[in-house]
Amino acid sequence: MIDLVERHTVLAVVVGSRAYGLHGPDSDHDRRGVFVAPTRAFWLLDKPPTHLDGPAEEQFSWEMERLCVLALQGNPTVLEVLWSPLIEAITVDGEELLAMRRAFLSRRVAETYGNYARDQLDRVTARRERTGETNHKQAMHMIRLLLAGAHVLRTGEVLVDVRHLREELLAVRRGDLAWESVTAWAADLQATLADAAAATALPEQPDRAAVDRLLTTVRERNLR
Repeated sequence: MIDLVERHTVLAVVVGSRAYGLHGPDSDHDRRGVFVAPTRAFWLLDKPPTHLDGPAEEQFSWEMERLCVLALQGNPTVLEVLWSPLIEAITVDGEELLAMRRAFLSRRVAETYGNYARDQLDRVTARRERTGETNHKQAMHMIRLLLAGAHVLRTGEVLVDVRHLREELLAVRRGDLAWESVTAWAADLQATLADAAAATALPEQPDRAAVDRLLTTVRERNLR
């Protein structure tokens, strides 16, 4: 199955700290990709996989349809793939996917980004109460998600590169910022997210018809 990634990848990007602009010399290269299974493979009883790990370390790929489903749901992890500034490989199918990436955006991103961030905060808080330890890296990503959520609601673009806030975010990751200050920052950003949601020009629902047209074009192109 791994040959689907090796032979049929249409988009390969780097995500994580390197894409965020928060990396150090020893940071991993977190690679994510999109592959398109040959159309005839869907006619068999055993369908192509929706996702695959590898073949490289820290590499994970989705089949095009699965990625589209998750992106339509406003999944922050998947949307970051479509807006990563670090593209390692792309084909015609990948170019068409990126060209219509705004079709995935809707007001529901306020909920998905907000919920992801609240979940991170709850996890960090629960661990602090249970063990007295703070997962500062998780706290940093909670702040980053809130920043990104407000940004996409205001601009219609997914914020990946946050190097303009590198020092502030790394201070959270190092534990240099008092926990009370971190939670206060998070509260302010939650309010900012709510304000951005109230004023956003994003549509109520994503453009499923545009995504269907893309998938139809891709499936027809890969009918061989």
